Amino acid sequence: MNRPRDIEVELFGLPRQAAGVDRAAAAGADLGAVVADLARRFPGLAAACFADGRLRPGCLACVNGGRFVTDPATPLAPGDRLLLLSADAGG
Repeated sequence: MNRPRDIEVELFGLPRQAAGVDRAAAAGADLGAVVADLARRFPGLAAACFADGRLRPGCLACVNGGRFVTDPATPLAPGDRLLLLSADAGG
């Protein structure tokens, strides 16, 4: 059964380069599940930014523009917006 992809993901810096897209939709109730979904669909992104279901050092996730998270157990809700960026993406 396919799960709906309810989390909007925007990619900046290295994650954008590695995935080859600037945005994607992902399925998951927490950061780890979203990372796993993205890793399955974007192998280049997985190789550059993910390790063992986690973000690699130097990659950051921001939920709804309000808080940076790295814990795979961070809950996400349908409609949440997740920004994936490299630590140097802001300049």
